[in-house]
Amino acid sequence: MPFLYNRILLKLSGEALMGVKNYGFDEKLLIGYASQIKELQDSGVQVGIVVGGGNIFRGVSGIEAGFDRVSGDYMGMLATVINGLALQTFIRHAGGKARVLTAVEMLPVAERYTKTLTAHLLDQGYAVIFTFGTGNPFFTTDTAAALRGVEMNAEVLLKGTRVDGVYTADPEKDKTAVKFDEITFDEAYKRGLKIMDMTAFTMCKENNLPVIVFDMNKEGNLMKIIQGEKVGTLVKR
Repeated sequence: MPFLYNRILLKLSGEALMGVKNYGFDEKLLIGYASQIKELQDSGVQVGIVVGGGNIFRGVSGIEAGFDRVSGDYMGMLATVINGLALQTFIRHAGGKARVLTAVEMLPVAERYTKTLTAHLLDQGYAVIFTFGTGNPFFTTDTAAALRGVEMNAEVLLKGTRVDGVYTADPEKDKTAVKFDEITFDEAYKRGLKIMDMTAFTMCKENNLPVIVFDMNKEGNLMKIIQGEKVGTLVKR
């Protein structure tokens, strides 16, 4: 069966890794994520992953605690490396292949990211986990996901969240919020919908990289998207 997408960039927030916990990892959730990623690998889909660090440290919160912005952002980027190593471990436990790359030199923790190394690993069947954001402060992991997605020539950016798509308002706060099945980048911008930060959003639009926002915690959703089923909300040009 042909797939709709054969090379994807999966964006996971650090908060998603917490599950029901208030900090750190929910091991059962990581097992589920790893199982879904392994299923894609077995089907021949090439997978790049960007993971956030908000379950450990958020740069914005660091500013409120008294850290300067640059230090806070670097601490947040280091948190993404911890999350990347955890995800790598669980993918390997599931029988998959995974490799963590970092945006800055960090041997022996992980190899430094390059486009050439990424292409080689993807061709070898590895899930490539991109960590340490873009390597620069003032940029979010959403921007890192858009950047790595464009660089690896991904066909789609899959943004895994706790909700099942994009709504007219926050569905967790507004019960009258209506879900979009599809929406354009321009319409999302005009409506002021908080899908990704503006830098990431613009990069996806200008490079014609569609974004699908979906519930990663519902088992099977990842494969359904690859197979072309209508899951979540598609954001496109």
